Amino acid sequence: MSPSQFSPSYGYTDTLDAEHYATALRADIRKGLTSTPKSTSPTWFYDARGSELFEEITQLKEYPLWRAELGLFQRHARDIASRTGARSLVELGSGSSTKTQLILEALGPAGLHYIPVDVSADALHQAAAQLVQDYPELRLHALRADFTAPLALPGLPDRDPRLIAFIGSTLGNFRGPTRVPFLRALHGIMRPEDFLLLGADLVKDTDEMIAAYDDVEGVTAAFNKNLLHVLNRELDADFEPDAFEHRAVWNEAEQHIEMRLRSLTEQRVTIGDLDLKVHFEPGEEWITERSAKFTPDGLKAELTAAGLSADRVWADTDAGFVVVLATAG
Repeated sequence: MSPSQFSPSYGYTDTLDAEHYATALRADIRKGLTSTPKSTSPTWFYDARGSELFEEITQLKEYPLWRAELGLFQRHARDIASRTGARSLVELGSGSSTKTQLILEALGPAGLHYIPVDVSADALHQAAAQLVQDYPELRLHALRADFTAPLALPGLPDRDPRLIAFIGSTLGNFRGPTRVPFLRALHGIMRPEDFLLLGADLVKDTDEMIAAYDDVEGVTAAFNKNLLHVLNRELDADFEPDAFEHRAVWNEAEQHIEMRLRSLTEQRVTIGDLDLKVHFEPGEEWITERSAKFTPDGLKAELTAAGLSADRVWADTDAGFVVVLATAG
């Protein structure tokens, strides 16, 4: 059921063509699997099954990130609302918008403009359908867009402060050289009275960080190997999931966790839609995700380099996670 059937205050803008996903997938897989080392975007984990597995990951004892951020919002949502006075909330990579509801309620949903931004139309519509039922006075305008590209926001009031939320430690999926340009682009769409809300996972004990990406129940391993099922389905490939094993490795030089798939044998995989054959040596590893971890000083330096200034920082010291409220100046 369309969210517009629940609320007249629902709008939807699609800035991506129908082939955006397929085109981006083909380009990334062709480039990534013909590079040395092999390396692809974590975007392709998230089909329906991948999303289910990630929801399971967020509840694992080894993976405290999701719960830490949720707890910080539960404790400080009113502080965020009071400090920003925002009447427009823009969320980049909104997904299910679960944690965002705490911010919506603190800001006061009646008359609040909420703009969830995601590449998945299904995720946007599903989340919006629930939100407009729960908050009928919310002014919701879903935006299907790639937030890594220049972003044009649908008509928002000029007079009120805006809060841009980029939570879930998603910034960590950006490689080091690309983070400051991305943050600078966000600075470019902010006005002096606007705020950026950012979640970031911190560097901590190496074994603890690795465990968060290699749990004893094997849920993260299944999540990683689900990529192979996605490629088999979407690109007519013939990956054999049992021919790979999951690994999580701390890259000290680049300060990030790498999820990898290690080939257990020499093999040649055919990707039909790309007319591509990919050779794997025994033990060869394919990087499927890089998740950067930050130090407080390092994160502050990147914000400063982008023209942003940390206004407030809330930390869960046990989980090693911070939420930063930053201004454009």
